[in-house]
Formats: sequence, structure tokens, C-alpha cells
Amino acid sequence: MTPLRLRMIEDMTLAGLAAGTQAIYIQAVRRLAAHYRRSPDQLSEDEVRAYLLALRERGVALGTFKTNQGGIQFLYRRTLERDWPLFWKKDSPAPAEAPARRPVGRSDPRSAGPRKEPDPQDVLGRHVRLWPAHRRGHDPGGHGG
Repeated sequence: MTPLRLRMIEDMTLAGLAAGTQAIYIQAVRRLAAHYRRSPDQLSEDEVRAYLLALRERGVALGTFKTNQGGIQFLYRRTLERDWPLFWKKDSPAPAEAPARRPVGRSDPRSAGPRKEPDPQDVLGRHVRLWPAHRRGHDPGGHGG
């Protein structure tokens, strides 16, 4: 077993990937290396892109393509620490330009303005009507009857 494959397996284990997923990812990287007859750590981003495009052009099933892409992406991003634009989401900025995240559920007290009570019509939606108790057939005094 090559040191690169061993390191990828260790990284996948640390990431908590199931044994079946690990096998699929290793197989995807093995096919990439066989295609170019070189170790994947010697391939350029353009070569990996061309390989993925060739898979799509050959008409492999979408699930097959996604698992191949996932394995290859794992190798380059996690194991080899190469943050290539090939693996960025289309609508997201480059990682260096990504905005800082705030903790979920907390607001910055400096930016928090006065809290506005929500309008019941906005909360419930315009299709929900709130009827007074006497219109719903209930005794308004709360006496069962």
C-alpha cells in the first residue's frame, strides 16, 4: 500500500467515513491514477478537471459520477490540502474571501437594534384567519357548556 493511500485511509477514518464509502473513494482515486498512469499527487488541477469531464461525457450515471468526484475531492482537499477552484461550489466565493461566520443563535450586541414584535399575519401566513372565540362556537366566558 502506498503512503498516499494509507494517509487517505487514515484521513477518511478520522473524518468518520463508513468502510463502504472509504472503499468507493479509494477505487475512484485508483481509477484516476490508472487513467494517467501516475500518482494522483503528481496531477494538475487541469488534468483532474479533464478526467471528471471525460466521465460526464462518457455518460456515467450521476450517482457514479458524484461518488468518483467525492473521492477525488476528498483526496485533494483533505489529504493533499489542495484547495483548487475545481472543488469550490459555483456560487461561493474563494475560501480566502468567505465572510466570517457568527455563532448560530447569537447576535452581535453592537448590531442588534430594538426587537420588533412579529405581525401575526406574517407569522401565520395570510391564509390563516384568527377568529374570536364567540365566532368559533366557544363560550366567551370560558364556561363549558
